[in-house]
Amino acid sequence: MSAEDWPAVSRIYGEGIAGGNSTFEQTVPDWTAWDSSHLPVCRLVAVHNNEVVGWAALSPVSKRAVYRGVAEVSVYIVNSAQGLGIGGQLLDEVIRQSEAEDIWTLQGGIFPENVASLRLFESHGFRRVGVREKIGQMNGKWRDTVLVERRSALL
Repeated sequence: MSAEDWPAVSRIYGEGIAGGNSTFEQTVPDWTAWDSSHLPVCRLVAVHNNEVVGWAALSPVSKRAVYRGVAEVSVYIVNSAQGLGIGGQLLDEVIRQSEAEDIWTLQGGIFPENVASLRLFESHGFRRVGVREKIGQMNGKWRDTVLVERRSALL
């Protein structure tokens, strides 16, 4: 993924926001804000029929050196391409690249209503750590997230 991919990536992110079960975010940030909040490695786009249809990226969970190998993973697929296996391909590749970058733990926070994402992550070696009850508010309503994580077997 590069800055040139941002128009397509931001549209896909916007679809996820509009769906209400992908993120607490309410608006798509600009490229500069998004870029500064994500790791410079392991940024991927998926292309299908010459169109960007998905993306994956990692965010640091902490600035503390002890957590340098722990990252939060995000995977988003355009609505029209969901169910084609693209999310699994992106997740496979972000796992491969993260291990090459000495990242030993990937984690994610998934709304319990997002059953498809929970299944996707669990099918790629993520385990449910627990439910973070009422972890944040969205449109005035408290929401839970399921904390999932995957530990690298290589490190």
